[in-house]
Amino acid sequence: MGKRVEPITFQTVRTLGLKLQGAEDGTTYGSPALKVNGRMFACMAINKSAEPETLAVRVPFDQRDDLLTEAPETYYLTDHYIDYPVVLVRLARVQRDVLADLLRAAHQFVSAEKRQPRNTRRRRLS
Repeated sequence: MGKRVEPITFQTVRTLGLKLQGAEDGTTYGSPALKVNGRMFACMAINKSAEPETLAVRVPFDQRDDLLTEAPETYYLTDHYIDYPVVLVRLARVQRDVLADLLRAAHQFVSAEKRQPRNTRRRRLS
């Protein structure tokens, strides 16, 4: 018989994420989150536009575009998140090792970011 695969939940995210240097448990807008240096790198998406059991993960815009193209069944966006360096991840669709890599990349991205004003957003070309 094959090994039973446990469903991915925020507890899985927490277990993987807290292994990263300086990662801490926290909340963002009341939602469970992982932070580094006080800044969120992954949290449960709580905006009503997101599907249930969706993780919001901080990634650079170019990486987000690649993820959306390569695996639209796993990664998606809604209008609410489009201007932020975030990709939405369907926890039911992501594999544990892929999630671990994504969290590592998000942790590195947020750790390397310079502190910017809160309303810094991606500018849309009109």
